Amino acid sequence: MPIVELHLLKGYGAEEKRRLHEALTSAVRLVVPAGPDAITVMIHEMATEDYSRGGKHRSGAPALPDPVDIVRRFLSAMEAREIDKAESMLAAGFSMRFPGTKPMSTLPELLDWARPRYRFVGKTYEGFDALQGSDSAAIVYCRGSLSGEWPDGTAFSGIRFMDRFEIEAGRITRQDVWNDIAEVRAQA
Repeated sequence: MPIVELHLLKGYGAEEKRRLHEALTSAVRLVVPAGPDAITVMIHEMATEDYSRGGKHRSGAPALPDPVDIVRRFLSAMEAREIDKAESMLAAGFSMRFPGTKPMSTLPELLDWARPRYRFVGKTYEGFDALQGSDSAAIVYCRGSLSGEWPDGTAFSGIRFMDRFEIEAGRITRQDVWNDIAEVRAQA
């Protein structure tokens, strides 16, 4: 039964601590074959006056935003065609890659590319997975199925997809998309 103890400066809220508990439990499960109920995580808070580094008292850094929440809000804004809202979540130098086309860097580029492919598309989510990349980017995968209408108005549904996002400093820097929309359309 693994036990993880984390010492943390005071100042983080209940939501940030919940995310830490989940992340530490998941990290242990990547190595130790234990179920979540067999893993204990304890967070010990410390007052800033009881901590120093280099002889100086320090404060904890603000918590990073939840990358899954950022991705959910971005995808929701895109589906609602709230393009300004979606663009506000993108970092400078944002890049996206969709099947069958060159990389794009703006949402209007994406909309122009998608226009002859379908009238609209919606996503049903099966799950979101978040992890820390080896650099400063958080990685979020989301997966599920697509539904919508082809350009002629015919409905489609049940098309699988997977998106991979990179998030740094609370902004999306990259999106990679995989789906079977071209294969399904070719069979229609």
